[in-house]
Amino acid sequence: MNTVELAEVPSLSRLYVAAAAAAARNRMSKEQAPAQLPNVRHEVGSVPVDVGRLTQYQHLLHEPARDAVPSGFIHALAFPVAMNVMTAEDFPLPLLGMIHLSNDVAHYRQVLFTERLDISAWPQNMRGHRAGTQMEMAVEVKASGDLVWRAVSTYLAKGVHLPGLDTVSGTKGAREDFTPPPPTAKWRLGVGVGRSYAAVSGDFNPIHLSAITAKALGMRQSIAHGMYLASRVLASARPDGVEAFNWDIEFAAPVFLPGTVALSVKDRDESRESSTGTDYVAWNPKSARKHFSGSVTPLAT
Repeated sequence: MNTVELAEVPSLSRLYVAAAAAAARNRMSKEQAPAQLPNVRHEVGSVPVDVGRLTQYQHLLHEPARDAVPSGFIHALAFPVAMNVMTAEDFPLPLLGMIHLSNDVAHYRQVLFTERLDISAWPQNMRGHRAGTQMEMAVEVKASGDLVWRAVSTYLAKGVHLPGLDTVSGTKGAREDFTPPPPTAKWRLGVGVGRSYAAVSGDFNPIHLSAITAKALGMRQSIAHGMYLASRVLASARPDGVEAFNWDIEFAAPVFLPGTVALSVKDRDESRESSTGTDYVAWNPKSARKHFSGSVTPLAT
C-alpha cells in the first residue's frame, strides 16, 4: 500500500470547496472511472487536541468536562484525513452527495487531551449496492505508538454504478417494520444544530448548514450531522466507568432540522453488577420512522 504523508491535518472547508469544484468541472469522469479503489493510505502525525474546541464539543454534545477525549471527538479529529482520501484525483466516487450508512468503532483505551495523535486513513471494500456503489473508510489513531481508536465507516454513492461492479438486486435493505419502544429521552433540535456542530467539528458540509444550501444539494431542508447524533447518544449510552469499548451505529433516515428525536437507551442485561453493554434506537415521534440504531459494548482490558 502506498503512503501519502501529510504535513498537517487538512482543512475540511477547503476539501468541500475542492469537491464542489471537481463535481462541477468533471461530474461524469467519476462515474466512468475504473471500478477500483486506490491502494493508498493517508497519514498525519503528532496531531494535538485543541482544548478550546474540545470544551465547546463537550458542552454541545452534553458530555461532562473531563480530561479524556470523547470517542466522537476523535472521529472529528480524524475525519479530515479520511476526506483527503475521498477528494483525491484517484478516488473513483464523487464525495458530494455521499450518504453515511454506518460506523463500527473500537475505542481501545482512554485518550487524554494532552496526548499527540497519529492518524491514518485508507479506503477498502468497494462493492455494488442496489442504489449505487458503497465503500468503507478505515481510520486508525495511535498515541505513543499504541493503537487507541479504530473505525470503519460505510458510505453510499447513490445513483453511481461503476463499470465492473455487480448491481445488487432484490429486497434486501428494504425498510423494516419498526415499533418504537418506550422512550428514555427526547431531543429537540433547533435549526442551528448543524452550524453549531460544524463549528466544533470543522464539518461544514452544506447539507447541514441551512435550508438554502441543503436544497441546492437536493435535500428538502437541512439535516443533522450523523456524527452529531452518534456522539450525542454515546454521551448517555456508554456505561459509567467504561473507558474501552466498541460502538456501532446504523443510519436509517435523516433527522431534518428543526426536529424532535425520540430515543431509547437500554442496558443489555440489568441483572449483572457490571454492564454487558447498551443498545439504543432513535426515531421520529410523529411518524415512528427509525432514524438510527446501535450499541455500545465494553472491551476486556
